[in-house]
Amino acid sequence: MGRKILLITTDQQRWDALGCNGGDVARTPVVDRLAADGIRYERPYVQNTICMPSRATILTGQHPRSHGLVASGIPLAEDAMSIATLVGNAGYKTAIVGKAHFEPVLSGDLRFAENRLAAEDSTGPYRGFDHAELAVHGPVGMTHYAKWLNEHHPEAAAGFVKPLDPSLGGDTGVPELVYNPVPRELYHTDWVAERVTAWLDSLDDDSDWFCWMSFPDPHHPWDPPASERHRVNWRDLDLPEGYLAPDEATEVLGQKPGHWLAWYDGSGANLEGACMPSVVPSRLTEDNFREVNAIVHISNELVDEACGRVLDAIAARGWSDDTDVFYTADHGEFQGDYGLLYKGPYHVDALMRVPLIWRPAPSAGVDPAVVSEPVGLQDLAPTICSIAGVPAPEEMDGESLPTGPGSGRERALVDWESTLDTGYRMRTLVRDGWICTAYEANATDWGLPTAMLGQMLGIELPARIEYEGTEGELYNLAEDPLQMVNRWDDSAAASVRSDLVADLYDNLPPLRGPLTPPQGIA
Repeated sequence: MGRKILLITTDQQRWDALGCNGGDVARTPVVDRLAADGIRYERPYVQNTICMPSRATILTGQHPRSHGLVASGIPLAEDAMSIATLVGNAGYKTAIVGKAHFEPVLSGDLRFAENRLAAEDSTGPYRGFDHAELAVHGPVGMTHYAKWLNEHHPEAAAGFVKPLDPSLGGDTGVPELVYNPVPRELYHTDWVAERVTAWLDSLDDDSDWFCWMSFPDPHHPWDPPASERHRVNWRDLDLPEGYLAPDEATEVLGQKPGHWLAWYDGSGANLEGACMPSVVPSRLTEDNFREVNAIVHISNELVDEACGRVLDAIAARGWSDDTDVFYTADHGEFQGDYGLLYKGPYHVDALMRVPLIWRPAPSAGVDPAVVSEPVGLQDLAPTICSIAGVPAPEEMDGESLPTGPGSGRERALVDWESTLDTGYRMRTLVRDGWICTAYEANATDWGLPTAMLGQMLGIELPARIEYEGTEGELYNLAEDPLQMVNRWDDSAAASVRSDLVADLYDNLPPLRGPLTPPQGIA
């Protein structure tokens, strides 16, 4: 028998959400123990700050410019590389349970397999996974979780936030936040853990297996079971360290490229990462941010406990000593930093830096370690190949994760290509304690028309911010860990900027083949 592999992902979870990474509110003892027994990465970066491209990178081991899903709404090519196929060909049983999101799941029709599977009462195969039971946040779309909840517990389905509903809820009037009467055992966090356990129970004792357990939380909307609200009282929370009051936010965001302040003050819109354009960050109150953070912390605790139940099931089968466990997220969340919520085309640590923990199988004899060099989500697939004894294909952009410090890793690369005809195009390098983002001129022949989106939503959308290709962002992480001071135009940093931009384009993967146009928003 070989080593078994459990890949755990969350959705929209910050690096500092966990106790092992300095989080001091949510209690995450299960994942903290994995970190203590394994390898904790201090500078892990996504390759895109939104769901679909980042998840495709985890699946393929490729940068978005290589796998082609460069923006949400683009279906990953049917013949795209899949780590599930690679290890499946080596004899592994494979499953994905929870959120996949390699295709536009909110398309509302059966064009894509992620919608068809549940509609056809099928659990796969799907993209190399023998077994697939899918979910997104709540009983929406045509996923297995939505179908199960709507058919068997329709009364519980009614308590979730409706998609893109900006109605104000909670105690403080927050968009997309409600105290959901759904029983905890019917909520998707526990459903994912239960379905993973059921799949593991179906395997023979001597099976080699790879399971991707993918939680939809703590992604908005914020509506975990109301029975759990006692865990964190929002009234007891401090504001995040990176929070900015309105006067401060106007000053700090005003020296970043224009779409930052435009979103904050409502003169622009973050159509690809936020709720409806009617939600203007500058109008949110300090208590709004406290309440959102309380709900996120609660969601993180529920995820941690669900991980514990699955790890207990693995132990009960006698597999613990031979099981590698990975834990990460597809991207981060502002959670009040700069006075903002959600995510989108904003390349700072709040969104780019995510948890990454690898607890190698104890039988492998790898010592616990902390790695401070930058790594990326594109490194997961080649690492899993190595564990399974499968050669990583040359087409993978990642490389196997280091198991200790001193690896010589120098850089991480993050990309943004707009789904919409806002046309934002951003290329980012993290290296030597700097974050450098070069803006390219807006795309003019790409993306879904915002005018069409405005008609669908019944609103008039603000004009896009025009970029000439000379704009950018430059932050010194040692001096400015919260990335408040943009030094792009600082003459004292001109040589650093020049060196980093050159290195960025020297290492940025080329676009491979013609890109598929977006076919939806998400």
